[in-house]
Amino acid sequence: MRPPLKLPRNNQRQPIRLLGVAALFVGLYALSLTLAPAARNRSWAITYNFSHWIGFVVWLGGFVIVKYFADHYVPRHDPYLLPLIAMLTGWGLLAIWRLTPAFGLRQTIWVAIALAVFGFGLRLPANLNFLRRYKYLWLTSGLLLTALTLIFGTNPMGIGPRLWLGGGGVFLQPSEPLKLLLVIYLAAYFADWQGLLGGRGSGAQAFRFTFHGPQLQILVPTILMTGIALLLLLVQRDLGTASIFIFLYSVMVYLATGWRWVPVVSTGTLAGAGLLGYVVFDVIRIRVDAWLNPWLDPAGRSYQIVQSLLSVANGGLLGRGPGLGSPGLVPVAHSDFIFASIAEETGFLGVIGFLTVLGLLIQRGVRISFHAANPFQRYLAAGLTAFLAAQSILIIGGNLRLLPLTGVTLPFVSYGGSSLLVSFVIGLILLKISTSAEESVRGHVVRDRSPLPPSRLALSPIANLSTLLLLALGATALIAGWWAIGRGPDLLTRTDNARRSIADRFVARGELLDRNGTPLAITNGEPGEYSRRVTVPTLSPVLGYNHPVYGQSGLEASLDAYLRGTQGYDALTIWWHHLLYGQPPPGLEVRLTLDLDLQLRSDELLQEQAGALIVLNAKNGEILALVSHPTYDANHLDKKWDALITDPQAPLINRVTQGRYSTGELADLLLGSTPQEIPALRLPLVDSARPAEAAPLEMALAAATLTNGGVQPPPKIALMVANPLGGWLLLPALEAETTLLTPEVSHNLLAPLSSTATTWQTTVIPPGEDLTWFVGGDFEQAVVVVVVLETADLELAATIGKSILAD
Repeated sequence: MRPPLKLPRNNQRQPIRLLGVAALFVGLYALSLTLAPAARNRSWAITYNFSHWIGFVVWLGGFVIVKYFADHYVPRHDPYLLPLIAMLTGWGLLAIWRLTPAFGLRQTIWVAIALAVFGFGLRLPANLNFLRRYKYLWLTSGLLLTALTLIFGTNPMGIGPRLWLGGGGVFLQPSEPLKLLLVIYLAAYFADWQGLLGGRGSGAQAFRFTFHGPQLQILVPTILMTGIALLLLLVQRDLGTASIFIFLYSVMVYLATGWRWVPVVSTGTLAGAGLLGYVVFDVIRIRVDAWLNPWLDPAGRSYQIVQSLLSVANGGLLGRGPGLGSPGLVPVAHSDFIFASIAEETGFLGVIGFLTVLGLLIQRGVRISFHAANPFQRYLAAGLTAFLAAQSILIIGGNLRLLPLTGVTLPFVSYGGSSLLVSFVIGLILLKISTSAEESVRGHVVRDRSPLPPSRLALSPIANLSTLLLLALGATALIAGWWAIGRGPDLLTRTDNARRSIADRFVARGELLDRNGTPLAITNGEPGEYSRRVTVPTLSPVLGYNHPVYGQSGLEASLDAYLRGTQGYDALTIWWHHLLYGQPPPGLEVRLTLDLDLQLRSDELLQEQAGALIVLNAKNGEILALVSHPTYDANHLDKKWDALITDPQAPLINRVTQGRYSTGELADLLLGSTPQEIPALRLPLVDSARPAEAAPLEMALAAATLTNGGVQPPPKIALMVANPLGGWLLLPALEAETTLLTPEVSHNLLAPLSSTATTWQTTVIPPGEDLTWFVGGDFEQAVVVVVVLETADLELAATIGKSILAD
């Protein structure tokens, strides 16, 4: 018995309502694209986008007309099919307009052509017997057309496989209609021989890998025709389409016979073909390697898939908003990676919505197949539904690293006239078959010459296929959620994620200020052209840089969350800005512990000497000045980068926190026999200290411990962050203070040093080193100073240190 069919109430109005839902969604999407520049720049005084409305008008007018003709010529058609196709087509069309307006205009033309073909095809006979009668002619024509690409083939991009025919901006990819023609041929052929294929087997018999003589004879022509098609595709190196051909042939054989070993054998065949292709074809080897480990070469062979995953991760749960993401960073985003584009701008919720529409389309196709009036239409509807589903899952899985990337198009959505036209023809055929299904259900069965009526056993392969395809869609949804939500936050911190630097051009980054409020690093320009500038270039080793190419360093990196606006606001404000603008709120100002006057004075005293200087508050650990020489200018990285990274004096290194210098007798005097590990600081630190060496910061902390009666203060360089509601919020130190010595022990350690009632100091040249240390402290001001000169000059080191203590 056939599954019961419930016809929707008020069948005449239902399609109008469903098409209205699609029109509302696509219209709001188009409106969002128009307003996107205002949201991105947070200003109404901008240039708006209107060109994509051409696509919307053509799309809406075309589908309204097609719907009118469908109601007239096939009044009992499936009411959900046309709205679902409209939704996918409109979504894809606007996504293409958003990415590349030139391709959007071309796709609009193809949409108009496809709708015209669809409308004309509505007048064709409902039984589609002309497809069945001339099955060999259709498939042979497709094979010949595909073979012509071996001689006259071209590529619209000028490089890559020559899979197209045409010129002057108009191209046809014959392999697209060939897939459709193969399904038509197999459906017609198996329908003609349905009674002799033994498809009623069940249980263990269905798994027997045996053929009867007549069965083998029946399958030989299909194997031959499919083999010729595969051979042409292999010569063209169109391996993605070849894999779909293998899948489609296996599906059609399974549908016609019910042999359960067919899917198993086809899976093994695909795996074996993939393994052979990995050995023979470089393109397959590259894609499989990129699939297995994309992080090994993210800037080379795996660039596309890594950028696709970053795009999905950037979408997160809600997406950046139509027109507000950066999907263009993914190569060929309008075609192979259009799903990643949709995921970035509509988020995981958009992905769920998209897959739901696709799943409903598959479900309608399966339902149409269930209720088809004859075996030919049943096989044809199921095969075409499997075609749409398999190709969709294959390219979506490739975008999500669920499957190796194949380069096929996403039906109804991706850019490409051949693919779009074939997708619409498939939709037309399904619509025509659905008319016969409606009449069959109402008791007006269209008779077929097949002697066997459909049974539950005959329909079970269709049900199994439907379950498999829907499970595959569910798997893509889970994987999309994993990349968007599970791994998303980690992926977005990668240095090859250019989306962060793009956002920096539109969202003002918070300023870095000294303890008195003097700007040290600021944001210049207007929205869309923001740039970062360091006002005190000699502070570059400390402040660091935030560069679109070279990444981040220093305080720009450690305080990035506050400066970028992703921390310091309440969750509702961050969510609201993400919803409206696809971006975080403006960055927050951060006030540092540095005293600019003391910093400039210290920098002047160090002159051109290579070395380091730090002034530290011995009570609370606040760093008042931090100088590293030689320095660099973070404002000119583009011009000086190559010279900076090859400079033997390493100006990019912050010598105070990352330098390691021989200490000589200072190690035992100040650090003891077992040096302490440097407490955490919002700056990159040297590796764990060794007894004979120390970083200037480590020595400053040891000096502060002695000056502070044996208590080591936690080092601190970030003092306060601006409160979005007004005022300032203190930033806690990353470590707590630690008691290392008793006051008596610390006093005894200072006794041998040159000291007065209020100060102490020592200047040392470690034995055999071209290096000088000055370490001193002031008990009354609770300040310590450490100077390191990369030269043996006791007098200069003492002069610098004493001058700072005197100030």
